[in-house]
Amino acid sequence: MHSALSMLEAVAAMGAGVTARQLAERLGLPRATTYRLLNLLVQDEYLVRTPDLAGFALGTKVALLAGSIGVERIPRAARDVLERTRASARGGIHLVLYRDGRVVVADEDPDFPLSNRQGLQQEPTRYALGLLPLVVRGETVAGDLVTELRSQGVIRARDGQRGCLAAPITDASGTLAGALSYSGPRRQIDSSDSIALSLVAAARELGPLLT
Repeated sequence: MHSALSMLEAVAAMGAGVTARQLAERLGLPRATTYRLLNLLVQDEYLVRTPDLAGFALGTKVALLAGSIGVERIPRAARDVLERTRASARGGIHLVLYRDGRVVVADEDPDFPLSNRQGLQQEPTRYALGLLPLVVRGETVAGDLVTELRSQGVIRARDGQRGCLAAPITDASGTLAGALSYSGPRRQIDSSDSIALSLVAAARELGPLLT
């Protein structure tokens, strides 16, 4: 227990993106012990992997315990945009914000919940929402995603018969602040341009309302 608390304190002090090697050196722990503790803390959502999978950040449970984020407060005007977008979609419409290397689910579709919320935190690059920051920063080797974002305003990720799209939400300076996503049947992901257009339009509306 003491080692786990020390690990959380070290991540808080060193900031999002700290690596296992850096934590082992700071705490004077063997590398194997460090990895075991990190894996346990990620499993329990006290830590999350950063989108590039190179480091770690404090997870939602720690943030809630500390009272640092609590439930994200979404303006009424932004909720109206979400409700309107959901009404025209046959699948889940989810809003996330990017906070210190973490993907924070700000508003989950109540009718079509995320299929694997824990997976989004632990393996973010399996999902469009986790891939988006890497694509925006040019840190992914998947050139097709970069092209897709530039030409269509969204990126896609597929997993079996399901998939997801994500459209960036930016602030006034163009900095990525969050994303709006659609999750649903793969056939919709692959063939429906109307969903992508709807997401992009809604994401543009949400930018000034959330930033």
